[in-house]
Amino acid sequence: MNRTIKKVAVLGSGVMGSRIACHFANIGVQVLLLDIAPKELLPDEEKKGLQLDAPAVKNRLVNAALQAAIASNPSPLYRKADASRIKTGNFDDNLKDIAGCDWTIEVVVERLDIKKSLFERVEQFRKPGTLITSNTSGIPIHLMTEGRSADFKKHFCGTHFFNPPRYLKLLEIIPTPDTDTGIVDFLLHYGDLYLGKTTVLAKDTPAFIANRVGVFAIMDVLRIMQELGLTVEEVDKLTGPVIGHAKSATFRTSDIVGLDTLMNVANGLAQGLPNDEAKDVFQLPEFLKKMGENKWLGDKTGQGFYKKVKGEGGKSEIQALDLNTLEYQPGTKVKFATLELTKTMDALAPRFAVLVSGKDKAGEFYRKSFGSLFAYVSNRIPEITDALYKIDDALRAGFGWEMGPFETWDALGVQKGIELMQAEGKQPAAWVTEMLAAGHTTFYKVNAAGSKEYYDAETKSYQPIRGVENFIILDNLRTTGKVLWKNAGASIIDLGDGILNVEFHSKMNSLGQDVIQGLLKGVDMAEAGYRGLVVGNDAPQFSAGANLGLVYMQALEQEFDELNMMIAQFQNAMMRMRYSSIPVVGAPHGLALGGGCELNLHCDRVVAAAETYMGLVEFGVGLIPAGGGTKEMTLRTAAKYEEGEPEFNLLRNTYMTISTAKVSTSTAEAFDLGFMRRGDEIVVNSNRVIAAAKAAALDLADAGYTQPTQKTNIKVHGKGALAMFKTGVYAMQQGNYISTHDQLIADKLAYVMCGGDLSSPTEVSEQYLLDLEREAFLSLCGERKTLERIQSILTTGKPLRN
Repeated sequence: MNRTIKKVAVLGSGVMGSRIACHFANIGVQVLLLDIAPKELLPDEEKKGLQLDAPAVKNRLVNAALQAAIASNPSPLYRKADASRIKTGNFDDNLKDIAGCDWTIEVVVERLDIKKSLFERVEQFRKPGTLITSNTSGIPIHLMTEGRSADFKKHFCGTHFFNPPRYLKLLEIIPTPDTDTGIVDFLLHYGDLYLGKTTVLAKDTPAFIANRVGVFAIMDVLRIMQELGLTVEEVDKLTGPVIGHAKSATFRTSDIVGLDTLMNVANGLAQGLPNDEAKDVFQLPEFLKKMGENKWLGDKTGQGFYKKVKGEGGKSEIQALDLNTLEYQPGTKVKFATLELTKTMDALAPRFAVLVSGKDKAGEFYRKSFGSLFAYVSNRIPEITDALYKIDDALRAGFGWEMGPFETWDALGVQKGIELMQAEGKQPAAWVTEMLAAGHTTFYKVNAAGSKEYYDAETKSYQPIRGVENFIILDNLRTTGKVLWKNAGASIIDLGDGILNVEFHSKMNSLGQDVIQGLLKGVDMAEAGYRGLVVGNDAPQFSAGANLGLVYMQALEQEFDELNMMIAQFQNAMMRMRYSSIPVVGAPHGLALGGGCELNLHCDRVVAAAETYMGLVEFGVGLIPAGGGTKEMTLRTAAKYEEGEPEFNLLRNTYMTISTAKVSTSTAEAFDLGFMRRGDEIVVNSNRVIAAAKAAALDLADAGYTQPTQKTNIKVHGKGALAMFKTGVYAMQQGNYISTHDQLIADKLAYVMCGGDLSSPTEVSEQYLLDLEREAFLSLCGERKTLERIQSILTTGKPLRN
């Protein structure tokens, strides 16, 4: 049957329930959020004369939970207004309303008896044929359906979201033997396409896939660190970005998530896995038991593996726990010779060989931890999943690993991984040995068509990875000869069907000369024999902006002619993209700041991942946008003047967006800020962005794309608006809300957006505004305080307010 999800019921409004509700609201679904009704009145409610049956009382818990979620940071909502799609209620009065819902998700406390009791009530009201799922993270799924009807069982399975559901991409789908296969397929597809998730089919085994392997990895690190005598800070240095894990690494992450959560999962696995060859790893070490007794559970209790204290002069400092004495010690700088060898290695995969060959404790740590991890995951097939790629997917999406265990093993070499585990007295599962004996030397390979395949232990052959048919993965195309041109900062890749892609690969994808050359080359090549151009990449961030270090050096040396030329080249590249004879589509995700934002402002269409943080942030370093950003935002504002809203109001709103360096907290908010326009698209699953951008480029080409012409009729207001802005900025400075240098930058921005000090409203060209913004940018580069601000960002990463 064709199934659509228009309304979802979420039963349980705790941290997970309220945030799952928010994410469904993000994608436009109506949500019914329910929880228990309180059994006692609060003193304030008694003073007001309320009774337990008053709606305000009965919905107190659910309303408080939802408001706490809305107020939390980072926000679970794309826009605060999306909360209007969520209707609250309680189990006593509103459980009957699930009859109008297409999907009911249970997210109550982790107790089987409570869940089963709730499902018994749910079955009284649920409409047959609708979905019913549980978000449990540990209770066996099949036990929950005991006593339920055949229709309930057919439409029931586990849907394990990871917290926070908006940001963590993993959604594990866990069917029971009674779950209809069509329901499983629907949930896998819906989670991917609509919720933006990496959906992973898991077996109904303890902790499913991600927590089973992820918690093993954490607990094994605790074992190895004790064996080697490593400190908390040393382990976090070894298990962070250097191996493609989060900056918070092992112990800082544990503090953020809560040590109680880690201990609960570990205890559950220790008890529920009597036949696991590594079951002893899940036993809590003594220091962790003691921390639990002391309620040192991390951020939620104010201390865990780390604690923030007031140092000399009242300055805050972070102390780390000494696991031998259980006393906190001042932070220390951690350094390993092995890590120093990887500092110049931008790509992750080649680092692993260097790390495991280290002669110090770091090298020993990596040999032990990788060997142990590889042995463990090889033995989990087919126990927790039949396909090895699902383990990699789960760890990347649920724990934020850049590469999963089998991908890491491939990077080191399968035989090398076996040697590491054998050195620790471990052996791989038999299927790995059989794979190598048959001449298959990798877990993954890319076929001639550019699709990634995995080694399937059951068929003893390589099989296509299910669910990625609609993705375009640039790394795969790169290995099959689709790179048509390349320099140090950019590549041009053939996406097929007459569409090219310009990809950046500079540090943080900053826009330097190489990238500009790549953009211009991409437009030239597309115009010469292709139908369109996409600008996108698979890196963690789209682009952090222009090469600020180069700007700083040239300004410091007072090389203003070179700086002027560099800015003009950037402007010309943006205009070349905007006014080419082929459609250009931007495909941003993650950070799209400064020049990265300006690039997208000049595309014919933008197809952005829902988690795109876009903004013109130059003001924060004492500059104004000069890659066409100020011009384009002024142009877009002028285009709205005919819509009836007072023109000065529209101009002021745009001015405030730029002068406060606003960055959208979602792509939906980027529309509100004017960075995205009608016709631009949001793609919830970032893995689908480049494919969707290619489709958009083809749509534009098929519609008969016509080369546009530069605007010469942009209305600017001259002295009238300029006086308004200057008066407001002066008042801000006099009130000590901004510094004198802030005032200077704000006045420069106003001058550009008003078209200079023209005596009356006038229509000007794009080039006129480009010249003004470039002139303002250059003059600010000559200011000492601007250079101090740039230096602060480059050296500390923190903005300076001088």
